[in-house]
Amino acid sequence: MGPIELWAPVLLSPMAGVTDQPFRRLCREFGEAGLSQDLQTQLPAAHAHVDAPAGLYVCEMITARALVEDNAKTRQMVAPDPRERVRSVQLYGTDPHVLEQATRILVQNAWADHIDLNFGCPVPKVTRKGGGAALPWKLDLFTDIVRAVRAGVKQVGRDVPVTVKLRIGIDSEHTTFRDAAQIAQDTGVAAVALHGRTQQQHYSGEADWDAIAELKSLLSIPVFGNGDVFSGADAQKMLDHTGVDAIVVGRGAQGRPWIFHDIVAALTGANKPEAAPTLKEVAEVIVKHAELMIEYSRSEEDAMRNMRKHIGWYLRGFSIGGQQRLTLQRVNTLSELVGQLQSLDLQQPYPQAARGRRGRAGKPKKTHLPAGWLDSRTLSTAGRRDVALNETHADGG
Repeated sequence: MGPIELWAPVLLSPMAGVTDQPFRRLCREFGEAGLSQDLQTQLPAAHAHVDAPAGLYVCEMITARALVEDNAKTRQMVAPDPRERVRSVQLYGTDPHVLEQATRILVQNAWADHIDLNFGCPVPKVTRKGGGAALPWKLDLFTDIVRAVRAGVKQVGRDVPVTVKLRIGIDSEHTTFRDAAQIAQDTGVAAVALHGRTQQQHYSGEADWDAIAELKSLLSIPVFGNGDVFSGADAQKMLDHTGVDAIVVGRGAQGRPWIFHDIVAALTGANKPEAAPTLKEVAEVIVKHAELMIEYSRSEEDAMRNMRKHIGWYLRGFSIGGQQRLTLQRVNTLSELVGQLQSLDLQQPYPQAARGRRGRAGKPKKTHLPAGWLDSRTLSTAGRRDVALNETHADGG
């Protein structure tokens, strides 16, 4: 992928509020543990710039405007983990000029060795303003954004590859992935990732791996596949079905960072069994995650608040009483967390219910778009101005 070599063809998908620095470190360490012993002896030093032994682990989505405005929360989010081998950041925005500025900031400060552009988010607060999965419908704006980011990289003079993340389209009647991917390739991006669902599907139903295979057949640059990978076996099945160059994992990693051990082992031929941690081993991961979160956060209370969703995901499927789960969701200190975990029956084996799908699938949702969005594949000058003005700080900045 440009100058970056992925030893294992897997990426952690950026997820808002999830793929922060502590979670990325856990996922990466599990991924590296999935490498064969021979490959582990060849691991480069931290922040090697070009070597991604266990794949890429992408920072949660960063809003370009908030970065340009030097928002404190956004600066914290984009701060690289000093142990990261390749610094990978996803940018979101709807104004080409602002995205170009944000790109220069990332590259000049060496905060990113790889930039991914978000054109796949289906969340209404993003799409109703013309961003995310809605944006590729406007071919002119999509083209200008990709060109602007590529220009921002060139102005600084570092070889930082740009990739784009797409969905199939807005709905089955308004597909965008073929046109957008071809534009991206023609504009010089290093790779395209496709989530095999439309904006309307959100996370419901089944991911369309046939569409991913079609895109792979259309492009000459690398294509990454995303959707319904919840195990190492799933990753191999997607690879076999689509022929993609790498697998992108999102919801499958929630509460299960060891999935990268399984996927890396499966895709690199390491002869290792899939992880099946006991509750004691899961509790140890939770404590380590909490310790990393405290190092990363402004306060221990903030760290524990951010851990609550992760705790629920980690404990999925284990036999734990309702009151115990509720108490764990309310801990405010690391010592409280450790004490509550120690009170559980830690000898429980990894449950079958903890395997398989993760996240809320739900049902197809109404598509939220700007008024008249589908009337044309291009934007008027006034429409472009409105989209830029309505841009939200989707990362909370």
